[in-house]
Parts: sequence; C-alpha cells; structure tokens
Amino acid sequence: MKLIIINGPNLNLLGKREPEIYGSKTFEEFFRELQLKFREIELSYYQSNIEGEIIDKLHEVGFEYDGIILNAAAYTHTSVGIGDAVKGITTPVVELHISNVHAREEFRHHSFIAPAAKGVLFGFGLKGYELAIQSFL
Repeated sequence: MKLIIINGPNLNLLGKREPEIYGSKTFEEFFRELQLKFREIELSYYQSNIEGEIIDKLHEVGFEYDGIILNAAAYTHTSVGIGDAVKGITTPVVELHISNVHAREEFRHHSFIAPAAKGVLFGFGLKGYELAIQSFL
C-alpha cells in the first residue's frame, strides 16, 4: 500500500507554532514514528506553503497512490483550486486537521475539500494522522 501525507501552509512550523493547539513535536519527528508504526505501508510526506505546489502534488500522486491524507490547513477554507484538484483525481483523500476546526473561527467551519473527500478527521491532534492511515487499511 502506498500512502502520502500532504500538509499545507504553516505546518512546517509544528513544534514551534502555537504548541497549546499543535503540540511541541515537529512533523518530521512524528512522521518517523508513523513510518515505524506502519512499516507495511510505503508512506511518504510532502509539505508546501504554496497553493499551486499542493495542487501539482495532488495531480502527480492522485492517480497512482492508494490514498492521500491531506491537511490543507488554511487553504481548506479558501482554495477552490485545491478542492477542484481533489475532485479531479481518482485516489481517495482523507481531509485532516489537527485542531477542532469547529471550535475555532467561523470561517474555518467551511471546507472546499470535504465534498470530494472519502472522510474528514479533525480535533484529534497528531493522532488524527494515525486514524487516517488506519482508514485505508
């Protein structure tokens, strides 16, 4: 099985940014733990702060991989382009958010990705990535 985690803007700051919401572990540290826990899966990771690069990555992997775990971060609520990219690919996508987006600002309650996603996970912290991987098993 071949899965990819695609993280969007500002998630490169995990471990530094708002630790009360996002925790103190970097995503790279956490990703190594995921790779050890799910050795039977070919698991890769991509992060970009640039909307077009995220779209390009979805196009690149969206017809070959078995699953995509997409945390588009703030682009979830603003990017019609990323939503359209998810609609245009055949690989199933799980939309993921570390925080409970419905406990945050009103604008975060809408997703351009959710209508085309296999499912949506939010509010479970980094544990949400494990749950998303398990949804593909």
